Amino acid sequence: MAPTSDAPAHQDASDTVAHPAGDDAAYAALDQWIDAHFDEEVRFLQALVQVPTDTPPGNNAPHAERTAALLSTFGWHAEQHAVPSEQVHAYGLQSLTNLIVRRHLGEGGRTVALNAHGDVVPPGEGWTHAPYGGEVLDGKLYGRAAAVSKSDFATYSFALRALEALQQQADAPSLKGAVELHFTYDEEFGGELGPGWLLSQGLTKPDLLIAAGFSYEVVTAHNGCLQMEVTVHGQMAHAAIPHTGIDALQGAVAILNALYAQNTLYQGITSQVPGITHPYLNVGRIEGGTNTNVVPGKVVFKLDRRMIPEENPVEVEASIRRVITEAAASVPGLRVDIKRLLLAQSLQPLPGNAPLVQAIQKHGEAIFGQPIPTCGTPLYTDVRLYCAQGIPAVIYGAGPRTVFESNAKRADEHLVLDDLRKATKVVARTLLDLMR
Repeated sequence: MAPTSDAPAHQDASDTVAHPAGDDAAYAALDQWIDAHFDEEVRFLQALVQVPTDTPPGNNAPHAERTAALLSTFGWHAEQHAVPSEQVHAYGLQSLTNLIVRRHLGEGGRTVALNAHGDVVPPGEGWTHAPYGGEVLDGKLYGRAAAVSKSDFATYSFALRALEALQQQADAPSLKGAVELHFTYDEEFGGELGPGWLLSQGLTKPDLLIAAGFSYEVVTAHNGCLQMEVTVHGQMAHAAIPHTGIDALQGAVAILNALYAQNTLYQGITSQVPGITHPYLNVGRIEGGTNTNVVPGKVVFKLDRRMIPEENPVEVEASIRRVITEAAASVPGLRVDIKRLLLAQSLQPLPGNAPLVQAIQKHGEAIFGQPIPTCGTPLYTDVRLYCAQGIPAVIYGAGPRTVFESNAKRADEHLVLDDLRKATKVVARTLLDLMR
């Protein structure tokens, strides 16, 4: 399937911008357009938040269809790339359609892609605002994925619209190359059926990438992640005669204690990347047993081991497996199965990311009135999949200084709308610089 490009759509009178006379005037014109269309941008984000994308269960094709319909109102064609259902179901999801919008701005030049993911963890409990309401209150928009990362569906779309509006002016700067929007739906499960699938299918190969992030820093490195499922097999028995069984939960406790003890050791391993501290391990899910009066015969738990960029993933996995098997051996008769669920490599900066970093820092400081530092993050993201293909990338978008401030993956996730407005301007100005 050969990628196609759309020419910029006709802009009506409401989409005009001031005639630029130089770079400063062009930047001001982009800012002006974004200000004039900001209410529309907020409504666009509300519409995206109002379509649930809980993953699991991962029935995300309806959101992609809704997004494509909204983008069509801008005069854009969103290619809908449905991942084959057998791959989706084997992955533990229900439906998955990734979107690509291609906008040709001029002959020659490079292709810059902008990627954000629409899949999210389920809302959970404790919300005081409807998790899929998109309510705006006191300058904040509430809802699951309002900050991470449906916000950047809006940031990137309206930054690109502003650039196309600028291009319609008679004395507009001459632009080269193309911009692609990649809206994908597999970040929560590792990205292999999101950007990983688009790249492996040869549907895209941009020269540079900006991916969803927050407004006050440019992220150029991130942790890796190893996720594993451990099944502890014992032997069920009546609770009145426990000596006739093998307590799988007791065995699991021994293993968990050994694993958690590793966190103390990890504190002595320090990353040299600002924003990243040390490795750590978390057990996020555990289940087992059949009834209160039965010695449990099986316990299953899932662990998440975050790896700093300096660590070797092969050595990390071997170490975790060794800790588990040695702890299990302390309980006679116990047997364990260990299955790798995910191995996400860490992200380290590629040399070609300098144009991205420099442009975002320049315009971020101009718009936000403070320096925008480069740093790493303890998260893992889809960006690693682009960098693995040799595509220089950074993480930047709309949001606060930390994940914690946004309530991402917690109740009352929200986005400060002023961050959305300003980040959209930063991205629009950055695109202008990159497309010259």
